[in-house]
Amino acid sequence: MAHDHHDHDHDHEQEPPSDIALRVKALESLLIEKGLVDPAALDAIVDHYEHKVGPRNGARVVAKAWSDQAYLERLRADATAAIAELGFTGRQGEHMIAVENTPTTHNLVVCTLCSCYPWPVLGLPPVWYKSAPYRARAVIDPRGVLADFGTELPDDVEVSVWDSTAEVRYLVIPERPAGTEGLSEAELADLVTRDGMIGTARL
Repeated sequence: MAHDHHDHDHDHEQEPPSDIALRVKALESLLIEKGLVDPAALDAIVDHYEHKVGPRNGARVVAKAWSDQAYLERLRADATAAIAELGFTGRQGEHMIAVENTPTTHNLVVCTLCSCYPWPVLGLPPVWYKSAPYRARAVIDPRGVLADFGTELPDDVEVSVWDSTAEVRYLVIPERPAGTEGLSEAELADLVTRDGMIGTARL
């Protein structure tokens, strides 16, 4: 029975987005037609989050946390303020919490209710993050979800699942890869991936 229920949920979840997407498109067209919105401005906003923000901002936060113990402490105490120190603030990033991976703990972020996501540090959310199967399974079977991403964890590593809300969003601080002691912050940032900061991958 549980399986049928999941299928029902999946179907139910899959219907609204296409309808909403169509309505958004229609609204965009209408606003552009009436001269209320400049299509170039709309494109610029999307481009900003997709390309200019991307996951690079988050990578800089992680790299600084790895290389600056005082910054890591500030990140632990007040992630929103520590992230703002680097100039990354704004919509969808007002209340941030940093969660750290360790040799015995792996963190995974999901948003079961919708698809809350920390745009200022990670850019636009990947399609799979918003999908009903990921949102449902991340809570019920986090190890299975991680395995789907090719992330196999040893049995002694505990998985903590963090459910984002409209109030709080999470940034995973992955473990610093071995052998990176001599790297600069910029070089460290190049090692950090978006999936690593969501928790579906290990670096």
